[in-house]
Amino acid sequence: MLLIGGLYGPAPVRSWRLFLERQLIMKIGFIGIGTMGGHMAFNLCKAGFDVTVNDLKRELADRHLAAGAKWADSVKQIAQESEVIMTSLPGPKEVQDVALRPDGLLNTMKPGSVWFDLSTNSVTVVRALHAEFAKKNLPMLDAPVSGGPKGAKSGKMALLVGGDRAVFDKYRKVLDAIGDQVFYIGASGAGTVAKLVHNCAGYAVQAAIAELMTMGVKAGVDPVELWAAIRQCSLGRQRTFDRMGNQFMQHRFDPPDFALKLAHKDVTLATELAREIGVPMRIAALTHAEMTEALNRGWGHLDSRSFLMLQKERAGVEIKVPAEAIQKVLDRDG
Repeated sequence: MLLIGGLYGPAPVRSWRLFLERQLIMKIGFIGIGTMGGHMAFNLCKAGFDVTVNDLKRELADRHLAAGAKWADSVKQIAQESEVIMTSLPGPKEVQDVALRPDGLLNTMKPGSVWFDLSTNSVTVVRALHAEFAKKNLPMLDAPVSGGPKGAKSGKMALLVGGDRAVFDKYRKVLDAIGDQVFYIGASGAGTVAKLVHNCAGYAVQAAIAELMTMGVKAGVDPVELWAAIRQCSLGRQRTFDRMGNQFMQHRFDPPDFALKLAHKDVTLATELAREIGVPMRIAALTHAEMTEALNRGWGHLDSRSFLMLQKERAGVEIKVPAEAIQKVLDRDG
C-alpha cells in the first residue's frame, strides 16, 4: 500500500484525498490567448482545470496566471505536459505551423493526449491534419466556435465539433466549460464545414439587408422606422436583423467586435470549399468581392461589417442612427 506522509507517518485522510484530486484534474494546454482564446482559456481556469497557456505575446497571460494557470515558453512544452491541447489561432497558416513545424504538436504530443482546434480553419487543412495525426494515434478534432468575444467571455457560445465521436464524448466536460451549446456535427471537418456555412451565410444575409435598407431609405423611409418594421415581419421575428442595429445602423465600425480581415478569411475559406465540391454560391462570391474591396480600402482593422459601408456609398445614402434610438426599439419589442 502506498502511504503519502511526512516525517512522522502517514498523512491524514484529507491529505490523501487532496493528492488524488490533484492527480485527477485534467491538464489542459491552450495555445493562442488573443481576443477569443483568452476568454476561453480563462473560463477553463475558472472551471478548475489545470491550465497552461502559450502565446506570441507573453503579456496576454497575466490574468490567466493570476487565476492559477501556468505559462509555457513553447508549443513543445504545451504538447509534452498536457492531456488536452486546444488551439485558438487566426487561420490555417498558423494552425499548420503550430502542428507541423519540427517542434510542433505532431512531433511532440505525448501518447494518449488529444488536440481540439477551436480556430476557424480550412476543411482541406483540417482533414489533412487529422489524417497525419491519426498515423500516430493522436486524435485531432476540429471544434470552431461561434459567439464572438462577448460569447467567449460569458460562455454563451456554440462549439461545432468534427472528429471521433468517442473522443468528443470523453472530453465533453472540457468543451462544456467554454460554451453552453456544444454540438457533435460528424466526422473530421464537419464542424469546420458547419462554421463556414454559418459565418458566410451571416455575412451574405447582412450584405443583402444592407442593399435593401439603402433602397428603402433612398425611397424616403426613415431608417429607424424601416428597420423596426422589417424586424417584425416573418424573417425579422427570427431576430435575423438584430445585429444590424449595431455597426450598420449606427455607422460604428471601430473598435471592432471582429476584424474584417478575419471575416474575409472565413468567407474565403467557405467559397474555396464551394469551388472544391462544385457548389455555385453567387451571393457568397459577391459578399467575398465586397469584403475584398473593403480590405483594399484599408479597412481590415475595422469591424467585419465595415464592408457594408460600400453599399451606403454606392447608394448615396447616409444611415447613422444614435445608439439610444436602437435601444429604444429593442426595449419596446422585448
